[in-house]
Amino acid sequence: MKVRVAVVQDSPIFFDKEKTIQKVRDIITENADKKCELFVFPETFIPGYPRGFDFATKIGNRKVEGKKLYAKYHSESVDLESKDILLLEEISKEFNTFIVIGITEKNNINGSLFCSMVYISPEIGFMGVHRKIKPTGTERLIWAESDGSSFVTFDTKIGKLGGLICWENYMPLARMAMYQKGIQIYIAPTADAREDWINTMKHIALEGRCFVLGCNQYFRKDMYPEEFQKHMKDIPNNFCEGGSVIISPYGRILEGPVFGENKVLIAELDLNEIIETKLDFDVIGHYNRSDIFEFKVNKQPEIKKI
Repeated sequence: MKVRVAVVQDSPIFFDKEKTIQKVRDIITENADKKCELFVFPETFIPGYPRGFDFATKIGNRKVEGKKLYAKYHSESVDLESKDILLLEEISKEFNTFIVIGITEKNNINGSLFCSMVYISPEIGFMGVHRKIKPTGTERLIWAESDGSSFVTFDTKIGKLGGLICWENYMPLARMAMYQKGIQIYIAPTADAREDWINTMKHIALEGRCFVLGCNQYFRKDMYPEEFQKHMKDIPNNFCEGGSVIISPYGRILEGPVFGENKVLIAELDLNEIIETKLDFDVIGHYNRSDIFEFKVNKQPEIKKI
């Protein structure tokens, strides 16, 4: 089976979820003639990754101005039970394409935020959400941690989908949680623009014998609204150059990596290649020594048939 996919390297309308959702529609509209069955957007594309922000916080000291900035970020984050998701569902249905998009998700019961990845189907709409289980460094200031219930995977008409966000991909057991569900299209939205990140994406493709879609924003400091630039005094202008990439289960780069520009990467994935590569190595098959190793993920849901 062959699947046509699009990896979107672009920037959001920072801290404005309504305009960013409209931008999602615009990007898919501009590429509608490419007949892609899946569009992938970067980590926290809605409402943007707050790189350089410290929210006026130091250990033992949190200022009111930082709390007000957090409240602004919270207000522009996505509620899964709101019209935000309905709008994304409408786009998915209108263009008959799956959408996987990074969001900051808000929990209106307890006020917490999560760095999340939402899966949307053109037929049934919202399929599910993966929430980052370990925010990196000072991301922990604004994002809560999820648990094993976030290791979601989906068996769809375009293949078995799943993935991890940014540096979760450095967690071997988190990757294994994805592999054990037979994932075919591994989605890795990130905020990591280092060239070294491409090596991680290649490793996952070879280790998991899956296609890997690495997706990052292209963002410069001067793209931020002026009111937010004051929070980025020590950040260079070109602080997120991108690096989006599409990699085959052979570890070969199909498209990208792209740095220094907005671009939609498009590739046709031949899922038969996954079977071909498993002649040599299969991390959950003939290379899995279950007589030696036991592996269990608490609360991980079964793969969801769509």
